[in-house]
Amino acid sequence: MTEFPGVSYVMPVLNEAEYLEEAVRSILNQDYDGDKELVIALGPSNDETNKVAAKLAKLDPRIILVDNPRGRTPIALNLAIKKSSHPIVLRVDAHSELPSYYTRRGVETLYRVGAHDVGGLMDARGRTTVQRAIASAYHSKFGFGGPAYHSGAPEGEAESAYLGIFRREVFDEVGYYDEDMWRAQDWELCLRIRQAGHKVWFDPELKVGYYPRDNFKSLARQSYASGTWRGEIARRFPEGKSLRHDMPPLLLAGVLAGSAAIAVAPLVRGRISRPAQFIIDAAGLAPLVYSGATLAAGIASKSEGLKEKGLTALAFQAIHLPWAAGYVKGRIFGANGTLDKGRVK
Repeated sequence: MTEFPGVSYVMPVLNEAEYLEEAVRSILNQDYDGDKELVIALGPSNDETNKVAAKLAKLDPRIILVDNPRGRTPIALNLAIKKSSHPIVLRVDAHSELPSYYTRRGVETLYRVGAHDVGGLMDARGRTTVQRAIASAYHSKFGFGGPAYHSGAPEGEAESAYLGIFRREVFDEVGYYDEDMWRAQDWELCLRIRQAGHKVWFDPELKVGYYPRDNFKSLARQSYASGTWRGEIARRFPEGKSLRHDMPPLLLAGVLAGSAAIAVAPLVRGRISRPAQFIIDAAGLAPLVYSGATLAAGIASKSEGLKEKGLTALAFQAIHLPWAAGYVKGRIFGANGTLDKGRVK
């Protein structure tokens, strides 16, 4: 590139005191010759996040702080984008670390392919044994079913983009993030961009370091919420429906039915017909088969050592089953928990 347009990084932040400083450093140290600014939208954190942000802003005038009292991610992103000033907008995350070439490569790709939104690969990492095991599950196609930004794919047009590098004018054309979409707001925005006739592009060279949840309880809660909003997308948009999204609910149904069969089998043995007993015994195999599959996938994963591989097997279950339960809830009742098929409030 001979010209380097100014770039505005926008970051929603809530309870990120442990990760914020490192993330900000990776942003402001980008190997990029254009002007930079970082707009941080601060939610109502209950840790030291706001103090860390204030300290960083005092040290660097390129850091701009805006308040996001409601704490929701799409609201934070919209506040930050509207406060920013440069022609290129990059969504960033406090749980992510950008490689030094990220901005240069992303802006070059944006213009090279004529895209309006470019995203890359979520390179999940871990600092503890459990977090490394969860990161391995993120990288596995068995974990998330193979979205390009998790497990990789050739460069090309995509349905959605991880984080996102945008031309500012696209927001004027298609609008900002939908503030009703508490999650999956990136997919919905990418849908509008594609419907407007523009490209959403995946570039596997854009590898972004990402630190996932570091315990199974938080992972399960996140998976349930993600599944709920994926179900909401399937309700709202024909484009949001996919056969691969129906597989986890079928899996969950099989595991639940099999668990019930295991509990019932000793109580009815000898009291029911042989065909009925055979059906119950066969159904009871489902949880065992699934557990065996997760163990095999954990062993085949990139985790190191038997302990970490075993934890990765558990991570698969903490992803699949809560996600499936959330998807069923979101698909039937919507993300707001009602049967109303209108917009989420």
